[in-house]
Formats: sequence, C-alpha cells, structure tokens
Amino acid sequence: MRAAGTRQGRTGWGRGGLMALLLTGLCIGRDGLAQQTIGDAGGPPELNFGQVRHVAITPPPAKSAGRVDTVTFWAQSLGVHKRFVTWLPPSYSAQSRRRYPVAIYLHGLWGSETDWVAQGFIHRALDSLVAAGGPEFIVVMPDGDDGWYTTWNALGDYPGCRRDFTARPGDTVDSYCVPWLHYDDYIARDVVSFVDRAYRTEPRRERRAIVGLSMGGYGALTIAFAYPDVFAAAASHSGVLSPLLDGTRTDPPRYIQTMARMQESWGDRFWPLIAPAFGPDTTAWWSRDPARLASKLWSRDRRRMPSLFIDIGTDDGLLSQNRAFRYELQQAGIPHEYAEWPGNHDWAYWSRHVVESLRFVGRMVSR
Repeated sequence: MRAAGTRQGRTGWGRGGLMALLLTGLCIGRDGLAQQTIGDAGGPPELNFGQVRHVAITPPPAKSAGRVDTVTFWAQSLGVHKRFVTWLPPSYSAQSRRRYPVAIYLHGLWGSETDWVAQGFIHRALDSLVAAGGPEFIVVMPDGDDGWYTTWNALGDYPGCRRDFTARPGDTVDSYCVPWLHYDDYIARDVVSFVDRAYRTEPRRERRAIVGLSMGGYGALTIAFAYPDVFAAAASHSGVLSPLLDGTRTDPPRYIQTMARMQESWGDRFWPLIAPAFGPDTTAWWSRDPARLASKLWSRDRRRMPSLFIDIGTDDGLLSQNRAFRYELQQAGIPHEYAEWPGNHDWAYWSRHVVESLRFVGRMVSR
C-alpha cells in the first residue's frame, strides 16, 4: 500500500540522502493472448484471475526476440488483483514441451511492474544475451506497491487509502490499496504459484531466482533468506541492505540504538513510508535486517543459503549500507559476489548493469 492520497515527483538521491522514483508505465495493447483461471485462488468467482494482455513493443520484436506480456491475477496474500509483466524467451512458443527456469525482478520505491522494461530495457538485455548463446529463462516483474516486500508491522489504513486515493498511470484504487499487507507471501507464494500454473516452468527451488533494485533489492534478499525453499539465488542492485546503519562507518559498521535516531536518520520524507512496514521499535527493525536474516539462515541450514550477487554505484547514497552488508557477510563467512561500479542511484546505472544480474541468474538457474 502506498501512502494514501499522495503523489511523489521524481527526485535524485546522492550521498547522504534517499531517492524517490516516479516511473512511467507501458502502453497495453490488444487483449486475449491467453486466459487462465486458477482454482481456489480466493477471489470473487465472477472475475477472471488469469487474463494475459500483450504489451506493444516498438519497433516490433524480431523473430529471435522474446515476448513481453502483462498479467492480471488474484493475490490472496494482499486480498486484491495485482499485475505483473513477464518476458518469455524466444523459444517459448516454438518449443511447446520445453520448461524454463524463472527469475523474479522487483522494482523500487514509487515504482511499478512496468519499470524494468520501460526504464531498464531489460527485454533488450535479455534478447541480446540469448542471441549470444546465453541460457533462456522466464522473467517476471510484479507490482509491489511501496510495500517493502515484507509483512508490515502495522495494519495500515485501508479505508483511508481508498478514500484519499489519487489516480496515477497503471494504478486503480482496487489494486493500489490492499487490505492485507503480506508482501513477502505475495511474492514468494502468490506470484510463484500463479507463474508455475500459467507457464511452462521448472517448478523447483534450483530453477528460481529473485532480483531487485533499491527497495526491491532489499525485498529480493530478505525474501530469499525467508523462503529458502523457493529461491536458490538472489541479487540486489543498489539495495537498501543495512537499514539500521548509523552514519557511513562500515568497518565495522555502527548501528542505530534508538527510534528517535532512526527517525532522524530516515528523515521526514521517508520515515512515513518505511516506519509502518518495519515497526515502532528496534527489535522489529532488526527482525527485518538483511544481514541478520542471512546469518540466521546460514547458521540453521547453510545448504539452503541462496547464491548472492550485490552491486552498487560508487556515487550512490546507499553505498555505505551495501558495504556494511558486505562486511557482515564476510564476518559470517557467507559466500557472495559483490561489485562497485561508477554510477548513481538511477536508471542510467541500472539499465547499464542489469545485464550483470541476468548473467548471474543464468549461471545459477541453469547449473
């Protein structure tokens, strides 16, 4: 659920600040490429939960290019219909008996399911990698609202959200305002289950990965740690990976001790967006900390620790958070790949480096 009745503009976030992105949508073309109703999906019986609509791409895709669709489905964990954009490999239509791995790509704060295509041009990177002989897999890009991909510590104001909803491209009041704030279950259970039923996937952990940017980077790693039975690999571009970090010291990191300092650190603009999800005390925040979740999984069952890839721009305001997260992984002895490249917290960086996570995913899900 996004903040009721607010519309945010596009801003930058440089060193010491946090970034907001208001991202454009895709043009939806003709209906009816496929329809499927998933039994016992939990939604009103008169609605079709599996309508797939084609997303027009200009210029038209070449014969060797993948196909981009948008899908509406019932998300039981949220109690609403949600959408995701999917990229199907070039061979998907022609090889009707073939099954494919799946990678889920999560958007950032103030983003939508269309971002990775409209802003990151992920479909072009995928087409190029496949044309060069890379492995083929399905990519799913769900709408995650501003939900932080976690089960919220607060109930949220569902009636207030519906009352104060302000229209924006790609959103309706029925999809924007959700009554049940279980965004982690929504991704790991609802999205995965629907995709496995609607597409020819390889429905097992070893053939699934999850990736995200910014808020989505946080979501990708924490969901992978919380649902190791679902995902074998996880990657973060410019992720919010150490939300309790106090300052820029990372060797060793220093962490926030009081909620007053937490609110000061996040600032007036972002505190109302993260506090309801993360909770009113440091105990609740630590329970959602990516490094803590990773360490718990590593100590409990290291065989199920997902393969990890993390990257960050050297001019990104989240650089210290990523370095702090790397420090904690190193201290715990958790294997991971980590990279820093020139760039900021913006689509210029993500569109340039999405190919790195795609290569990582390809290696992990095709082993």
